[in-house]
Amino acid sequence: MRVMLIGASGFIGSAVLARLRSEGHRVLAVARRRGGEAADVEWRELDIARATSPEAWRPHLADVDAVVNCAGVLQDAPGDSTRGVHVDGIDALYRACEAVGVRRVVHLSAIGADREPLTAFSETKQAGERALMQRDLDWVVLRPSVVVGRAAYGGSALLRALAALPVLASVPDAGELQIVQLADVVATVLFFVDPAAPSRVALDVAGPERLAFEDVVLIYRRWLRLPPPRRLAVPRSAAALAYRLGDAAGLLGWRTPMRSNARKEFSRGAVGDPEPWSELTGIRPRRLEDALAAEPASVQERWFARLFFLKPVVFAVFAAFWIVTGIISLGPGWEVGVEYMQRGGAGAVAVPGVIAGAVADILVGIGIAFRRTARAALYAALALSLFYMVTGTLVLPVLWADPIGPMMKIWPIMALNLVALAILEDR
Repeated sequence: MRVMLIGASGFIGSAVLARLRSEGHRVLAVARRRGGEAADVEWRELDIARATSPEAWRPHLADVDAVVNCAGVLQDAPGDSTRGVHVDGIDALYRACEAVGVRRVVHLSAIGADREPLTAFSETKQAGERALMQRDLDWVVLRPSVVVGRAAYGGSALLRALAALPVLASVPDAGELQIVQLADVVATVLFFVDPAAPSRVALDVAGPERLAFEDVVLIYRRWLRLPPPRRLAVPRSAAALAYRLGDAAGLLGWRTPMRSNARKEFSRGAVGDPEPWSELTGIRPRRLEDALAAEPASVQERWFARLFFLKPVVFAVFAAFWIVTGIISLGPGWEVGVEYMQRGGAGAVAVPGVIAGAVADILVGIGIAFRRTARAALYAALALSLFYMVTGTLVLPVLWADPIGPMMKIWPIMALNLVALAILEDR
């Protein structure tokens, strides 16, 4: 078959893409940014939230036999719209499918989207389901619980990170979870892509056991082969601050799972009835411990888990370092900076040189703070550090003997810069 896969570069979408290819299907992969260069995959870059008319989708539906929608957004942010992705864009897609005769549609929603009370996230997920169900199509709605696999992103990455902390931090008011394996979700999608499979059904796709949030974290901790932790009850005020910081990071373009919508979803829990799904497909979901035992954790998993919370610290500190350095150069450190320039023989360019360096530092720091510009800013920071080292050596070599070590400190700064570049990617 020729399958259009929406959200093909995401956590679930990339796994579905790999399985479709292995089964011999031809895939038209749709995402905002392409996720690879495989010769047998046709990529189309498309912002779903902006494709809000059937005409925007019609050219992509030629010769398509089935559509699988794996796209999702946790919370509104610059460049991200829950309503645009979950409702407006896909409603236009499904109207286009109805118009051109692409009947088979498999739509991934979220567990609990059919139950009150709804959050801003689950409300748009519910509206997306309704947009599909009112169309004359052979639709299937799948509502996965928290999905985990060997790869990790979003909530699944957060669970590993919490497991790697030196203490067991309890999340206030967290509901129960029925963790489901990524492989089981992918197998379900492949089952329903078949035109002979049942249609016009909505199913919870959930694990076989209800687990407290802390129990899930402890299971992951044992998988990482870490000793039993001390327990720490996180005050609600501290948890609220963490979520607000996550919201602030989201405004800068960073996709952190620690945001207000996540807090509400954690409180709702992620539970459902997996029996109708299992009876219809024959898929028996695996217990979390059994699935993890089949794939023991390696040092790579432990590195990832330990770096997860360190990553925002690295970027926050590094951005603040460059911004504050520039501010100091223009403020309390102004005279010292000008003096250094004059001692090096800068003469008339001493003042503009200090100003230019300070402005460059501030711009680099602001660039690092924003996700979209972070990579370019990190390369600029690396180049600026090398420039300062070479220029300082030529103009004022005595700085190498300064007991405060302004020149020697450039080396750890560049090392941190390289670390930031190495861990920049989200998935």
